[in-house]
Amino acid sequence: MAEITAALVKELRERTGEGMMDCKKALTKAGGDIEKAIDDMRASGAIKAAKKAGNIAAEGAIGVKVSEDGKRAIIIEVNSQTDFLALQDDFKNFVTASLEKAFADNVSDVAPLIEAQETARTALVAKVGENVNIRRLANIEGDVVNAYLHGNKIGVVVVLKGGDAELAKDIAMHVAASNPEFLLPSEVSAEAIEREKGVFLQLNEDKIKGKPAEIVEKMVGGRITKFLAEASLVEQAFVKNPEIKVGDLAKKAGAEIVSFTYFKVGEGIEKPVDNFAEEVAAQVAASKQ
Repeated sequence: MAEITAALVKELRERTGEGMMDCKKALTKAGGDIEKAIDDMRASGAIKAAKKAGNIAAEGAIGVKVSEDGKRAIIIEVNSQTDFLALQDDFKNFVTASLEKAFADNVSDVAPLIEAQETARTALVAKVGENVNIRRLANIEGDVVNAYLHGNKIGVVVVLKGGDAELAKDIAMHVAASNPEFLLPSEVSAEAIEREKGVFLQLNEDKIKGKPAEIVEKMVGGRITKFLAEASLVEQAFVKNPEIKVGDLAKKAGAEIVSFTYFKVGEGIEKPVDNFAEEVAAQVAASKQ
C-alpha cells in the first residue's frame, strides 16, 4: 500500500473537488492508488467525473488583512481554475470570508481554515462549476507589520523592527515589484552562488577563453557581487528612488527589515500546456471507432 501523503490527498482533492477527509478515505480504501480512488468515487456516485489535468486550479486571488495595531497580518491564496471566476463576486466573497475567518481564529496553518470553510467551498464549487482551493496562508507578527496588495495577484507582508507602517508598506510595494529571493546577501546559499557561477561561465565561454585565471576570477567575482545585490532585498535599489538601497532606506528611518512574505497567484503550480491539435485528432479517432 502506497503512503497516503498530504500531497496525494491534495491532488485528489484538486481533481475531484471533494473534501479532504473524503479524499483521504478514498485513497486509504484504494491503497494509495489515486486513479483507483477516482474510479471508486465515480462508481459510488460521489463524483460524476474527475477533473482533467487541464482543470488544475492555478488562477485565483491573494487576500491580505492587517490588524489595526499594525502588529499582525494574515495573507492567503485561494485558487480557481480560470481568471474569469477570480473576478466574480461569488469568488471574491469566498476569499474575503476565508480571510476574515483566518484572522478571527488567528490560524497559523492552512488545514484548519480549509476544514472551517469546506462547506462554503463545496457550495461555491457546485454553483460555479469550477475547482476552488484554499492553497496556503501565513500568519505574521512583529513590531511593525504592513502589507501591499498588487491587484489580486501579488501580496506582500513586511515586518520591521522600528520604523512605521508607511515605510513597511513602501518596502512591501518594492518586494511586489522586484520579488527578491533573499532578505540578506548572507542568506544566499552556496549552492545558489555556485549555480550562478556556472551560468556565468557558460554564457561567457567565448569571452573568457584564453584569459588568465586571475582575470576570470575577477570577472566571476563581479558577477557574483551583482547577483547578490539583485537577489537580496537590502541590496536592491529602491523602486521609488533608485539612488538608495532598500536596506539603507530602512536604516535611515531607524528601522531594520526583519522579514518579508511574498505570495503570487499560482506560483509553483505546474500548469498544463494545451495541445488543441492533439485533442481534435483524438476526438476524430474516437468518432471512427
